[in-house]
Amino acid sequence: MVKYRRVFNDAVKSDTHKSDQSAPGPGEGLASERILWARFVKDRDPAIREELVRRYLPFAKNLALRYRGASESFDDLLQVASLGLVNAIDRFDPDRGAPFTAFASPTILGELKRHFRDRVWTVRVPRGLHDRMAEVEKAISELTVELQRSPSVGEIAERLGVDPTDVLEVLEANHNRRPLSLDRPVGGEDAEESPAAEWVGDEDAGYELVEDKLALEGALPHLDERERLVLQLRFVEDLTQSQIAERIGHSQMHVSRILRRTLERIRAEVAEQSGAASDSD
Repeated sequence: MVKYRRVFNDAVKSDTHKSDQSAPGPGEGLASERILWARFVKDRDPAIREELVRRYLPFAKNLALRYRGASESFDDLLQVASLGLVNAIDRFDPDRGAPFTAFASPTILGELKRHFRDRVWTVRVPRGLHDRMAEVEKAISELTVELQRSPSVGEIAERLGVDPTDVLEVLEANHNRRPLSLDRPVGGEDAEESPAAEWVGDEDAGYELVEDKLALEGALPHLDERERLVLQLRFVEDLTQSQIAERIGHSQMHVSRILRRTLERIRAEVAEQSGAASDSD
């Protein structure tokens, strides 16, 4: 929000490098809007621009109030609306005959919606759903004052003339638009409980085997086809040496020698790879 404050303050600040004659004199601040707009369009006088901003700032504030309950600081919303107001003043052409408020309203509301879409919400929702959120929040605020209690989904839907499922969709999206951090304590900000990150999820059972798997992948290509078959039957299919002997047509003693010789070659190959990696470091 620092950027918004700086832009707005720069926009409404009088130009100290201009002569005092460029600023409105006593009573001139009450000049009609038509005269102010004509002078501003002609000269782009910062002092007149400041006067226009002052006059229309309550209008921008009323638009920002529509989003007051949207889990965002109202001061920040007012700064965003003010930025939209300044942009609208710079772009407005009074010769077209349209009132300024009708021209500025879409610009200011667009800045507010863009602020929520780009800077506030972690989960972005469709534009149509985003617009309905403001309507639902306004209806909830009005019904709470009228009923002196929180309104039901049916009452909100009746006020807006929509289906209750549409209201439920808005409430669900509004609730989930800003996920909680895993570093937040489970019982709240002041709780002494451990954060969710410490108990959500679990360690991968095969994580510690990654390095061993990589080492074996470097050693297996150096084995012949029979040695790889015996290793697969013993450690993948979990067959006994007797079953392996029957499968490959050799004695159990021969299978035992193959296994022992193959494992020794793998250990030697892994040790050689580890040594080469240490030397390169």
